Amino acid sequence: MDPLRQSPSRSSSRASSPRTLPSEMLGYVGIEAVLDQLKIKAMKMGFEFNIMVVGQSGLGKSTMVNTLFKSKMWKSTMPGLGVPTPQTLQLQSVTHVIEESGVKLKLTVTDTPGFGDQINNDKCWDPILGYINEQYEHYLQEEILITRQRHIPDTRVHCCVYFVPPTGHWLRPLDIEFLRRLCRTVNVVPVIARADSLTIEEREAFRHRIQENLKTHGIEVYPQQCFDEDINDKILNSKIRERIPFAVVGADQEHIVNGRCVLGRKTKWGIIEVENMAHCEFPLLRDLLIRSHLQDLKDITHNVHYENYRIFRLNESHVLPRGPGWVNLARAPASVPAPAGPQANPGPSKVGGWAKDNSDEEC
Repeated sequence: MDPLRQSPSRSSSRASSPRTLPSEMLGYVGIEAVLDQLKIKAMKMGFEFNIMVVGQSGLGKSTMVNTLFKSKMWKSTMPGLGVPTPQTLQLQSVTHVIEESGVKLKLTVTDTPGFGDQINNDKCWDPILGYINEQYEHYLQEEILITRQRHIPDTRVHCCVYFVPPTGHWLRPLDIEFLRRLCRTVNVVPVIARADSLTIEEREAFRHRIQENLKTHGIEVYPQQCFDEDINDKILNSKIRERIPFAVVGADQEHIVNGRCVLGRKTKWGIIEVENMAHCEFPLLRDLLIRSHLQDLKDITHNVHYENYRIFRLNESHVLPRGPGWVNLARAPASVPAPAGPQANPGPSKVGGWAKDNSDEEC
């Protein structure tokens, strides 16, 4: 019998597994051009980044934002110049388009004037939590429409920079309660504001006390250890976690030091250079927010924090308001059986998941 006409054996009747092609190819294919295509498309669309700054008045939030992006994002106001102190917490947002080397960044900065400035600061975090969840809700409402936009505007807060007053002692009860609630909803990066008011020894001791407070109260700030994807991320993020909270100084005025122009604050003892690691840790904050972890902040916001909120809302989807393109998500179609149990959280459960804050603790 012709061996080519033999009946296939039992092993040959199975579906053959895909073979691994040799690493050496016969010629140039051009697969690497995909990276250029993605770069061109991304540069055409631009990028979006939304940041929130939270802290008491006079800690240099506006100046720090101007220093981060080297542009006049906010007009800082000096205290005592006829500007009344807000009686309640007010959220203010401003959006600018920044372009550098052909890359466009649509930056939205949300300030929280009035936070912690009152005698009674009970539940002063509620407007901030409400604003963050409101942006999640806007994105969800656009996402569940039958005919939705090709590009959904992203107003979700990707990062919240919390300014800790340079007391040199421990975190205040207000700081602990705020961080404990916010870390479950948004990426939080705490910083020691106006670090030039502390000596280097006081700054290091204050940092260790804050880290001890965070560990004691189970507060996980960004970058969370459970989101390290590989060994390189683990090494980089471990170094960052050792330095958090960063001791920062903001300045939007330039001075001449040794023949070069630097950003800094001028005192009668000298000039504090904000980009000099020997003076403050502003470069670490800038690298974290812009140069190394900007896309990771957006990914965690979308895949973890927003996903937790989305699961919670869809589980109670019967209360979603009816509008154009509204779909009743409470009942699954006949062709798609409804799941027997609650849907598992796609993100790591270590973050704690999104949930309504029903605690009655007061700071």
